[in-house]
Amino acid sequence: MAKFYIKHLTKYTYSGVVLDAANLVRLHPINDEYQKVISHTIAVTNNAFIQTHTDFYNNTFGTFMLTEPHEELSIESSLEVITYPKPFPDDSASIEKQWKELAVIKKHIDFMDFMVFDKGFAAQKDISKLMASLNVKEKSPYKIVLELCDYVYKNFKYIKGVTTVNSTIDDVWELKSGVCQDFTNILLQLTRTVGIPARYVSGYIFADDNTTRGEGASHAWIEAYIPYYGWLGFDPTNNIIVNENHIRLAIGRNYSDCAPIQGVYKGNVEEELLVNVEVSTTKNKTPNTPSPDFVPGTPNNSYRQNLEIIQHQQHQQQQ
Repeated sequence: MAKFYIKHLTKYTYSGVVLDAANLVRLHPINDEYQKVISHTIAVTNNAFIQTHTDFYNNTFGTFMLTEPHEELSIESSLEVITYPKPFPDDSASIEKQWKELAVIKKHIDFMDFMVFDKGFAAQKDISKLMASLNVKEKSPYKIVLELCDYVYKNFKYIKGVTTVNSTIDDVWELKSGVCQDFTNILLQLTRTVGIPARYVSGYIFADDNTTRGEGASHAWIEAYIPYYGWLGFDPTNNIIVNENHIRLAIGRNYSDCAPIQGVYKGNVEEELLVNVEVSTTKNKTPNTPSPDFVPGTPNNSYRQNLEIIQHQQHQQQQ
């Protein structure tokens, strides 16, 4: 069991006045037997009212409007959560039986969305060679995902700034580098290709050593469906099975289902972005101070473009 205190601040400063900002936030953590939310608040500029909803994948998300003119938008999520370790799969069922179970469920409505992979992937031949070398059907699905996770970790370098949210898996495959979002997308492709349902997970990670990557920002990993067990998280950025140091926000088919912030506004302005994420085991009474990690100006009325930059920047931050 572990308790975490998390502050996630996203702040825009505009060069002029904007208005009628409509926003969607996926900052509400999952609350289940392995993750208990003790308290959670979201503070928004001008105390905008946040209305909560539930999406198709049972994620809680919020929407709010900021209709009055403003030159700054601040969204700060403060979270206290307890996480619990999840037992590893028993993996004692016969390998043949496990693969047959996956063949049965692949057309079930609960799994169909998590079986879709990019058939137009240019490196599909490379993947076919990789799968042949792994002797997929001679191993259990659990062991195959472990090997795929290990493959991504060892063959892709963690480098910030070489990819964007618009980078395709072809781009990442060619570069053999990227950040946690890119690693997650590659592992999703590999896992789904072999016939194992896999879903995208957004959240946070607490680093209890100097080698863990992804702290200080929002994080991403996959959950794969293991027969006779259920969903289990695999973090390709750190080559580990997801444990109590991972805090889950949302699940979905891909990043777009889990993006922490989306929105639009009226105004032709340049924007300055400040983002900060703090994950701690002690309660910090010091106000969350953002860091100026990305300060571009965009002269168009596209909050959509800017939010994509935000989310990619959040994934790229690292202490």
